[in-house]
Amino acid sequence: MKHEKKKSSTSSIIIIATVIPSAALLLAICLFCIYRRKTRQKGRNDQSHVSLNQNERSNTGDRREQIEHGGVGGDENTSLLFHLDTIVACTDNFSDANKLGEGGYGPVYKGKLQDGKMVAVKRLSKNSGQGLEEFKNEVILIAKLQHRNLVRLLGFCFERREKLLVYEYMPKKSLDTILFDPEKRQQLDWMKRFNIIVGIAKGLLYLHEDSRLRIIHRDLKAGNILLDNDLNPKISDFGTARLFGGDETQANTINIVGTYGYMPPEYILQGHISVKTDIYSFGVLVLEIVCGRKNNQPSEGSQGLVEYAWRLWRDGRPIELMDLFLGETCPGNQVLRCIHIGLLCVQADAAERPPISSVVAMLGSDSSSLSLPMPPPMVFDDRTVTGSDVSANYTEDNSVNEVSITTFDGR
Repeated sequence: MKHEKKKSSTSSIIIIATVIPSAALLLAICLFCIYRRKTRQKGRNDQSHVSLNQNERSNTGDRREQIEHGGVGGDENTSLLFHLDTIVACTDNFSDANKLGEGGYGPVYKGKLQDGKMVAVKRLSKNSGQGLEEFKNEVILIAKLQHRNLVRLLGFCFERREKLLVYEYMPKKSLDTILFDPEKRQQLDWMKRFNIIVGIAKGLLYLHEDSRLRIIHRDLKAGNILLDNDLNPKISDFGTARLFGGDETQANTINIVGTYGYMPPEYILQGHISVKTDIYSFGVLVLEIVCGRKNNQPSEGSQGLVEYAWRLWRDGRPIELMDLFLGETCPGNQVLRCIHIGLLCVQADAAERPPISSVVAMLGSDSSSLSLPMPPPMVFDDRTVTGSDVSANYTEDNSVNEVSITTFDGR
């Protein structure tokens, strides 16, 4: 009996010693397989889609890796990645027939996707000033911006040394192609021009105050305002935009980017950036829209547009700035109000320029009073002169304080 119990006990020990290690081994194999599967799946997800959260936007190294591996995503369920073959096919291999124009960073082409949707493709030149950092900047910023007066980014491609941005197609192209063309600008009566001014202001309001990011565009000009079929304006080209975080409202830089004639003196001379940088550019743009002439096109001799507009205002003749094409039916007081607002935006002292929220309010009301503008920065004998320098030379007879926009009628 004792022998049988001992034999049974020995058998039980052998079974336990055999089964437990086998079960443990099987469990380990199962866990390893699950781990491998999840790792492979995570790798595929990381390569195909990367969600841009706040931490990723502040991490330059992460953004570089995302773009270099084609992993920048916008909405959680939408990938912004376009394959190069798709873009080559839709633009007919970047044919000249599909070329819409060419900016400082390279040409823009019209394309048609397989589903029939029209797109505009910006092909960054390999020799352009916009490198990988600017390319990333534009992708990351625009992917998170949604407003009716901002151009919509549909996707990007970074493949085989090509850097491509895919936008919604704007059939009327850019504002400068119509506004500064003697024949085409006849499409722009005063109401269309005023609506363009208001639309640009609302787009800036979103960038400066209403979006969860504070963005300074830094290159606001007619060439960067695109128009849809109804001539509604959309701000485009964010390659040089500056993102401000938290409570940051101003910064300094040694990298001066933008277009001369639209940049304020504190930015050109000191590298000082703030929302007032864009306000100055907006003021120049307003004056251009009113008169239908480029800022750098001389008026009355060697005067630039801003200086010319100021002198007309100072002399009590601001209505003469109005584009002759607009004719006598144009509401003179509204034109004068826009000139007044434009001059407020181009004042030499950045602190005196109104915030964009005030500009939108002023454009939306014909009754609210406006402060008197101080002189804009001007250039005499290749010397930059501030508003205070100019105002010190005024005589009592031609003081700007004597100008009132309510005393003028449309021609």
